[in-house]
Amino acid sequence: MKQHLVRIVIGLAIVFFFLGHTLRWYEIGLITQLDNIIFDARLNMTMPGGVDPRVVILDIDEKSLGEVGRWPWSRNVMAQLMDKLFGKYGVLLVGFDVVWAERDTSSGMDTLEALARQELKEVSGFQSAFKRLRPQLDFDGMFAASIKDRPVVLGYYFNAEENAVKANAIPPPVLSRETFAGRAINFPRWKGYTGNLSEYVKNAAGAGHFNPLVDDDGVSRRVPMILEFEGEYYEALSLAMLRALIALQTGAAPRVEPGLVPPSFDYPGLEWLKVADYVIPVDERAAVLIPYRGRKFSYPYIALADVLKDRVDPGQLKGRIAIVGTTAPGLLDQRSTPVGSVYPGVEIHANMITGVLDGTLKSKPPYMLGAEVLLLLVGGVALSILIPMLSALWATASVLLGVALVTAIDFMVWSMADLVLPLATSILMVGAMYTVNMAYGYFVESRSKRQFTELFGQYVPPELVDRMAADPEKYTMEPKAAELTILFSDVRGFTSISEALKPEELREYINQYLTTMSGIIRARYNGTLDKYIGDAIMAFWGAPVEDPQHARNGVLAALEMQGECKVLNDKFTARGWPALKIGVGVNTGGVRVGDMGSQVRRAYTVMGDPVNVASRLEGRTKTYGIGILVGEATRAAVKDVLFREIDRIKVKGKDEAIAIYEPLGLESEVDQGARNELDLWDDALAAYRAQRWDEAEAGLAKLQGMNPECGLYQAYAERVDTMRDAALPDDWDGVTVFHEK
Repeated sequence: MKQHLVRIVIGLAIVFFFLGHTLRWYEIGLITQLDNIIFDARLNMTMPGGVDPRVVILDIDEKSLGEVGRWPWSRNVMAQLMDKLFGKYGVLLVGFDVVWAERDTSSGMDTLEALARQELKEVSGFQSAFKRLRPQLDFDGMFAASIKDRPVVLGYYFNAEENAVKANAIPPPVLSRETFAGRAINFPRWKGYTGNLSEYVKNAAGAGHFNPLVDDDGVSRRVPMILEFEGEYYEALSLAMLRALIALQTGAAPRVEPGLVPPSFDYPGLEWLKVADYVIPVDERAAVLIPYRGRKFSYPYIALADVLKDRVDPGQLKGRIAIVGTTAPGLLDQRSTPVGSVYPGVEIHANMITGVLDGTLKSKPPYMLGAEVLLLLVGGVALSILIPMLSALWATASVLLGVALVTAIDFMVWSMADLVLPLATSILMVGAMYTVNMAYGYFVESRSKRQFTELFGQYVPPELVDRMAADPEKYTMEPKAAELTILFSDVRGFTSISEALKPEELREYINQYLTTMSGIIRARYNGTLDKYIGDAIMAFWGAPVEDPQHARNGVLAALEMQGECKVLNDKFTARGWPALKIGVGVNTGGVRVGDMGSQVRRAYTVMGDPVNVASRLEGRTKTYGIGILVGEATRAAVKDVLFREIDRIKVKGKDEAIAIYEPLGLESEVDQGARNELDLWDDALAAYRAQRWDEAEAGLAKLQGMNPECGLYQAYAERVDTMRDAALPDDWDGVTVFHEK
């Protein structure tokens, strides 16, 4: 453990850094925002969805404003609405997500009263008519009378400005100032309010505030069930409606009973509010997380104009809880919520009511702070010790497993216990510890990598150095025996090409060729580029990094090199340059590979007979008029490429004959025409080896007709003409012997 002490100390420092945020010593905005994002994601994944018919939104929408007039409507209209809702439609309860803060003067009664007191004071006919008509003109009185003795709950709001006014009337507090004496509960506190006209408040069954708690990102996630104003405590609109609903069922409005436990340290001990049989869990600010059941319109919406004009089926409202609110953009009651950036504020109250009725409220009680601190301490200290002792792979696996486990526990607590356990701090703490440990290891290991690069970079292509440096003990430049695949390529007719081009053109010509071919070898097929020999290229596969597919990669590289020649020729021809044609030889076998050379110059290279054969095969491509030749060992190692047997030969310096092949392409990519041509070629080659000259000649003639550009058929046709009249030995086996390189 001693060698990991620095990393352990750094890990513990990270743990205490994140604990500071959790314990509210300071706030890290990123963590808070990430917790909000995680909360929103969990909420959206687990919402029940569907439309809940128990609560109906009576919508002051654009249609209603167009038909009835601008808001607020005359109170006589609202009185008619109340009579229709309770009389004709039989609603159970009505709540207002609007505030009636101003008297209704639309009837002209104020003007008539002024006349009655002044100009027409002595006119008895006017006085008697005004006295008779006054009740019909007192729209405020009509509305107050329409809600009297009916389960109607009004709404109002508090404000926090320094010079906030106290306008109109609000209901009595639901809890007195002595209720929470001696407990440091962080209630939302306000400076003023805008309430309803006092005659409305006197006649209503109750009233509640509609102040949400808006988080720093502007999103409404919580509603304070009770808030503090001048030392007393007032209930939310949804809580007031719940109590009015219970009063309908039991005959008396229930009290709000705070769920208090003995306080300790900074824990004030308020965990829930109890209303009759309903328990409402609250957080440290006496707020409730809004139990959104879905996106907007999760409750039936009915235009108020349709209610007023009797266009609604009574069955849609009978026995329902109704909330009067608005979706009209001009009335500014749209909220940003976890389930939509533009969400009707009235629907928040509907969610709160049904959430309490169903018991589906998620809670984040104050004691969850202790759970989070314990989780951070135990998990953080364990990871601080564990991660430095593990390899990068196991550390990564452990961290991923830990994050997955914490996330799963968090989701189970959310789904099964309806508790909200903050997750962002844990994830970010683990991520920071992992990142710091990996960075520490990386920078320490990078010193070894630089040393490795300085030592071996002059021998090995740079793209392989990185792979080797990841595990330097596995590699050595000492010569060793290995089975590799070697490739040689050469430009045909390079002398005539160089004579046809100016020096600067020749330089560009050969640079484009070598760059393109080297890219195929190195980047596409991970080969080691050994050297350039003038216009020739030597490369190999299988060292210094092992490559189980070295033969296949060598063959595919050769095929792509030939294909790329056609692309280069299009460019060269457009510039008036000579066409490019190359020959490629590929061979596989046991060689010596390593750092070899003299005291003057050394290089990482390969030596051995298979290397010489690969070079000879490249030279023999001219003889057969084809682009690629591979040895039989290479052919045997590659299973998914279609090959054509070309000949059996003895190259200079070799006593044993070898079979040589031309790769035609991947089995899956060679078309039927090429396969038919291959079958005909195999027959012609068999006839040639059996000395059936006429049959071989006929087959070759047919092949030339099918593919006149293939030089192989012409080469064999000329060989048949020669062999036909030659005196061949009795043991002639068709092997071609080459005495030159």
